[in-house]
Amino acid sequence: MTNNVVQLHKDMPPEAHSFTEEAKDTLTETIIDVVQDAAPRPVDPPVEKAPAGTWIAERQAYLAEAPPVVPTFLRNAAEFIDAARWTASYYGHVTAFHAIRLPVYALRLLTRAPRGIARMVIRWGKWVADTEARPVEAKAAASADIEAWLSLSREHSRRVRPRRIASLAVATTTGITALTGCFLAPGWTLTATLAATTLIGLNGKKRDGKPLVTRYVATNVLRRLDSTEVLDALAAIGIEGKKGKRGAEFASEVMRDGPGWRAEVDLPAGVKAAEVLEKREALAAAMRRPISTVWPSVDRTAHPGRLVLWVAQRDPAKSGRRLWPLMKQGTADVYEPLPYGFDPRGNLIEITLMYSNLLVGGIPGSGKTSCALAIVLGVALDPTAELWIYELKGSGDLDAVKPVCHRYVSGDEDEDLEAALGGMRSGIAEYQRRAKFIKSLPASEVPDGRRVTRALAEKYPEQQLGPRVIVIDEVQELFTHADYKDEAAALATRLIKKGRAYGIILILLTQNPDANSLPTSVSSSVGTRLCLAVMDWRANNNVLGTGAYDRGMRATDISVDEQGTGILARGREGITVRAAFIKQTEAEEIGKRALALRTAAGTLTGQAVGARVEEQDVETIVDHVRAIWPDGVEAVHSHRLVEALAAYRPDLYKEWLEMEAAESSTALSAALKAFKVSTKQLTIRECCGGAKGLRYADLPAAEDGE
Repeated sequence: MTNNVVQLHKDMPPEAHSFTEEAKDTLTETIIDVVQDAAPRPVDPPVEKAPAGTWIAERQAYLAEAPPVVPTFLRNAAEFIDAARWTASYYGHVTAFHAIRLPVYALRLLTRAPRGIARMVIRWGKWVADTEARPVEAKAAASADIEAWLSLSREHSRRVRPRRIASLAVATTTGITALTGCFLAPGWTLTATLAATTLIGLNGKKRDGKPLVTRYVATNVLRRLDSTEVLDALAAIGIEGKKGKRGAEFASEVMRDGPGWRAEVDLPAGVKAAEVLEKREALAAAMRRPISTVWPSVDRTAHPGRLVLWVAQRDPAKSGRRLWPLMKQGTADVYEPLPYGFDPRGNLIEITLMYSNLLVGGIPGSGKTSCALAIVLGVALDPTAELWIYELKGSGDLDAVKPVCHRYVSGDEDEDLEAALGGMRSGIAEYQRRAKFIKSLPASEVPDGRRVTRALAEKYPEQQLGPRVIVIDEVQELFTHADYKDEAAALATRLIKKGRAYGIILILLTQNPDANSLPTSVSSSVGTRLCLAVMDWRANNNVLGTGAYDRGMRATDISVDEQGTGILARGREGITVRAAFIKQTEAEEIGKRALALRTAAGTLTGQAVGARVEEQDVETIVDHVRAIWPDGVEAVHSHRLVEALAAYRPDLYKEWLEMEAAESSTALSAALKAFKVSTKQLTIRECCGGAKGLRYADLPAAEDGE
């Protein structure tokens, strides 16, 4: 090659020679020599010696992934309280379980007493007769060792005589005491005899080993997870290293994680953890565990081959129901995440609606009603949120929140579908109105972008910027209707894309998430998705988004029996969650509380104005006032309280609404006076100026346990 370069230089024209000479000072010639039959050169960097300070480097690496000093259950107050409560419940139940069976245990001991007495008499007789020395004496006699036999005989007499005397004394004393007690204290004697007989029954255990105490076998408490089980199960489903290759390895030790165990496994090279997700059912079968207890996932923070396997100690399908956090008390804030349900570990999962929209899909019977209730009840408990509900099945599943809804429609007739279209049209008109107002504000008032915030809604109450949540259940009725489907798809798509920044939230629920019932323009625009049990990957991807099935988010693995269980996704990542189960009767009570909150806050609008609720057992008017008092409000005018009380307990306070404002205020004041609570003249600018009212601080503190 060197000769070729020189020849090329010679063949260059004269002007090129001059250029080359001038460039020699600034350019460096690169000459490549090709050596035939040269040995290959190593490409790996040479092995370096351990640098100074390796000991410190190792300790730094340890600290980078060191386990926490304080266990998780001690750092998490809620988890600690939950564990303590369940521990106390367990031992309380065990104590009560055996306490109620004490008569049975005593009867079993009494039936065993004769056998126990016989065994004690035999043992006592052998002790008195010193039978353990008989074999030694017999051996001495058989060997004709007279001295040994005489010595053993004397020792036998020395030991037996005091035993006989002691036995005779004890028997005589016991007999006299028992005979005397029968005449002087028959009750005590009988009790002592039964107690002694019962204790003697402990010595009468049968040879078959049948336990005295009744035992409970917990069939739904599973065995501890270990590394052998994990590796064997992976091998059984074909996840193992090829011949001569390294197999699966544990990234960390199998550890306790909530109500179960967690194993992190690095799968063989080239094997993705998503492949295990595809075989979840086969993995559960290989582990001989219920499928509802086996939850594999991918640790994407590490690498695609890192499998995180969580196995529940107790079958979630058979475990007790976890209560929705807002079941008994509290309010919600739609601007913040709302409590929704629980993951397989029992951790609370929240769902974010603000600046997003929600799509819920699943086959019939997958628990869509449970999901809808957990969502709309959370919205109802925010007095500033406006609810528009269109339940296009006509079953009345959401009637619990009807009294607080600005608009509520239940039915599957054409007029009901038209009403749903009208609701979306009004949502579009509302976001346009809000957008115009937001654009008129200076940038200093919208530092986080031109969108509705809680601060803006409170600063400009006359603009009514509170969240508007539009819920359409069985939305496939709209999207498949011959006359309405095109307009419905266009309205929903526009509202999803444009309304979220201005507090207009659209929630769509369907039990038929196929391509015809769920337009692509709608499904591809929704930010938050919840997929319950579905039949195939197409329906799965229609709800969760394109490629979700391949990324391991597979609602096809969820059984229809696991009602309310689905995959909640926002973006490309998803988690398995089960909606908090709320009974219809419980939903009605929550609806009453929401109605009272909104009435006190003066935020009832539309169809909700004038709504009445059924009675609820509460002790005093102070309890009623405390129950309907809006969170975060220091003072409320008396006429607002009267309206809220009448909505909360119409059987007690409805007649106050028929009075003049001054009379009803006086009636409230008189009723509170008995509890040493007095109303005062208050000026509340946000409401209606000056009038009689009540401060929350003037209410007596709630008693412990209330």
